[in-house]
Amino acid sequence: MQTIYDWVTVAIFAGLIVVFLQRSVGEGEPQDSILSYLPPAIGCAVSNWFGNKGIEQGDAAYQALAALGILAVLAYTYFVIKPFHGRG
Repeated sequence: MQTIYDWVTVAIFAGLIVVFLQRSVGEGEPQDSILSYLPPAIGCAVSNWFGNKGIEQGDAAYQALAALGILAVLAYTYFVIKPFHGRG
């Protein structure tokens, strides 16, 4: 955990874990699939890689891709997983 990309992507991933666990232990059958959490998890990993590579090489293009990836992960999480709307 050396860069801002490490911290941000791990924080997003931890939030995804909390939402998933919270929904999986609730009463009744879970309404969302574990597969719906795969795209943002992969997006966090790829964005982190781009961000770290951009810092390592001093390349702003990699860092821009990382920022766009993080925004895409947040948008997907908000519109598809809907962490603030509870279950279903």
